[in-house]
Amino acid sequence: MSFTVLIPARLASTRLPDKPLADIGGLPMIVRVAQAAARSSAARVVVAADATAIVEACARHGVEAVSTRDDHPSGSDRLAEACVLLGLDGDERVVNLQGDEPLIAPAMIDACARLLDDRPDCVMGTVAHAIDDFQEYTNPNVVKVVLDAHSRALYFSRAPIAWWRDGHLTGQGVLPTPRPLRHVGLYAYRAGFLRRFPALAQSPLEVVEALEQLRVLWHGERIAVHVSDERPGPGVDTANDLARVRALFG
Repeated sequence: MSFTVLIPARLASTRLPDKPLADIGGLPMIVRVAQAAARSSAARVVVAADATAIVEACARHGVEAVSTRDDHPSGSDRLAEACVLLGLDGDERVVNLQGDEPLIAPAMIDACARLLDDRPDCVMGTVAHAIDDFQEYTNPNVVKVVLDAHSRALYFSRAPIAWWRDGHLTGQGVLPTPRPLRHVGLYAYRAGFLRRFPALAQSPLEVVEALEQLRVLWHGERIAVHVSDERPGPGVDTANDLARVRALFG
């Protein structure tokens, strides 16, 4: 299994300005993420940055980075440009790791990448884990996924799916069985598909849910899902998240 981890990074963030450069235990967050990725089986780890400051921070710590345009509407568009810059195409494997996941488990990256070797019927792979908390299940910031009999994604939603009709009628706040699945924002692509993804028309469902992966399903492509027994470490979206992750790094 040979694959490249690409980490999209942009300096602008409404909730946490200059997020990729935030200090975590003496290193910029984007460097911490790249170091976690390097502990996976990836042949190469590259940051796709929209700002010179990010590229320079990576260079100071021995992390490979490429400069991409600063006007991309999404991380997938940024990675599509990175694939062109790096000459990645065809069936070459690319794993998209978000630049705010410094505590990602390397084994989870490997499991996501392996999906494309095991599932030639799918253009993408991703990861999910069981939800054990009812508040998490109903939280619109937690993306849920439901699968078919072959562990392919049927749908992603911010709504609590699958909706347990009889259980919710009781008003007890009981989780359905089997447990609903939380989607982890970790993706594996075939590079050729990633390069053409930005040219695909947006799905109406993608716009409504604000979930880019729904474009893939809407166009009739398949996404394989690895259900992990472990959860990823907390990501960093806000100042409170950053404080929590800093504490974990000691």
